[in-house]
Amino acid sequence: MRMRSQRARILAWTSVTMVAILVVVVAGGYAAIRLELSGITHVSKIDTRQRPPRYNDALNILLLGSDTRTGRNRAIGGPNGCACSDTIMVAHISPGRGGVTVVSIPRDTVVPLYACSPWNGLPGQPADPYAVERINATLAAGGPECVRETVEQQSGIYISNVIELNFSGFERVINDIGGVNVCLPFAIHNVITASEGSGLDLKAGRHHINGKVALEFWRTRYNVADGSDIARISRDQYLMAQVVKGVLHSGMLRSPTRLVTVIGDVADAMTTDASNTELLHIATSLRGVSARNVQFITAPWVSYPYNPNEVEFAQPEADAVFWAVAHDTAIPPIGKSRHHFRAETVKGQKNGPIDAGPAGQLLTLNPEQVKVTVLNGASGADLSSAAAAGLTSRGFSVMGTGYAPSTGYRKSVIEYGSRADLSAARTLRGQFSSVRLKLVPGLPEGTVDVILGSSFRKLTPPKPTTRASIAALASNYGGIKASVSCRNSAFYSSDGTPQGQSQSCRCS
Repeated sequence: MRMRSQRARILAWTSVTMVAILVVVVAGGYAAIRLELSGITHVSKIDTRQRPPRYNDALNILLLGSDTRTGRNRAIGGPNGCACSDTIMVAHISPGRGGVTVVSIPRDTVVPLYACSPWNGLPGQPADPYAVERINATLAAGGPECVRETVEQQSGIYISNVIELNFSGFERVINDIGGVNVCLPFAIHNVITASEGSGLDLKAGRHHINGKVALEFWRTRYNVADGSDIARISRDQYLMAQVVKGVLHSGMLRSPTRLVTVIGDVADAMTTDASNTELLHIATSLRGVSARNVQFITAPWVSYPYNPNEVEFAQPEADAVFWAVAHDTAIPPIGKSRHHFRAETVKGQKNGPIDAGPAGQLLTLNPEQVKVTVLNGASGADLSSAAAAGLTSRGFSVMGTGYAPSTGYRKSVIEYGSRADLSAARTLRGQFSSVRLKLVPGLPEGTVDVILGSSFRKLTPPKPTTRASIAALASNYGGIKASVSCRNSAFYSSDGTPQGQSQSCRCS
């Protein structure tokens, strides 16, 4: 008994010692991480009272590239910067973390002014629904959270975190992954002048480029394609695809130690509302993704009618894309064919996809765009309240419930007042297993009525959503997968010819 007691005491003391050592090691490691990442500028998270709902556990990260000209990279892209967000991307990391969809928002998109608090010496701005600004100016008005507020209000996508990186930070990331591969269909010599130019000087063909040259590639604009920011987005997405492949190839996401080192390298160039733990969680959550499951698209846009140098979101196409991202699901079909788009050219710019279907409208809309009144037309049980609650939970805008002018309906009916409301009626029809559409001239425009018949019991089950469905966005909206090796179209104008170049040299 005495020997057993002594052995127990030895084991107990050994366990305590091991736990103490483990605590010291973990504490020391955490302290080292805090020291490594201490240069990051952290901002407070946005006010949570008026934000879009979260429909799933996806991560939606707002990525901002600032064109501030501080530091040794101030001359790249021209010497005159405005501390604006020249790059605005929403990176949607799907539930399960198996797929990533990156949506680029053109920097010259015209948006209303949303309220932003002063931050870090910036003035902030009051809300003004009657005034507009370019979305890239919101960063200079109130910092990253001002951009976040604007993107959330315009898109309806709940933004989990925002990360801003300036020029020098971008360069360091490229160097940390060992550079990236790019392919040019023709030589580019982009001279830096008093007002523009990146300094990029590369021959046609394939190149492995480091951080400085990658930054020059990123900032090249004026003598390639049509010189527009929209065209540059295509090249930005191509370069980001190469960065994704470089990160995955390096194995960085599987090494927490290396991740801390890389994030530490860019700490003084980063501003975020994410904690250090959240940053590491975002990065490590991507360790199982593959390049073929990462896609890049541009939010659909059209030329702004009051200024050809600006754009605005093309509706309802942009809302359809945003809805798909927010719900991690497929978008409604467009026209008779999901690939049936027409492209218009305004002032040398190629517009985003516009529906070419009948009457130029989507066959279906986002549920949030459908205003519906639910009426009971059955002589038996009144299920209008239950149907209204179900439609509301699925995102439809239910205006109210009531009774139809007459009863005796066996089959449910969706009534709409004009062809303009046909898309809304079609969208609503998908929620019922047995219903017919009926045109009733004189009904108020912008709303539809659903009259429930005696055969109605409940709404149809929601259609399952899969990662494969949202993965179709790239092919449907002119985007690319991260597995792409070349993207020649990003270097050519809408007429197929690079500015001042011939098409004789292409990169295969």
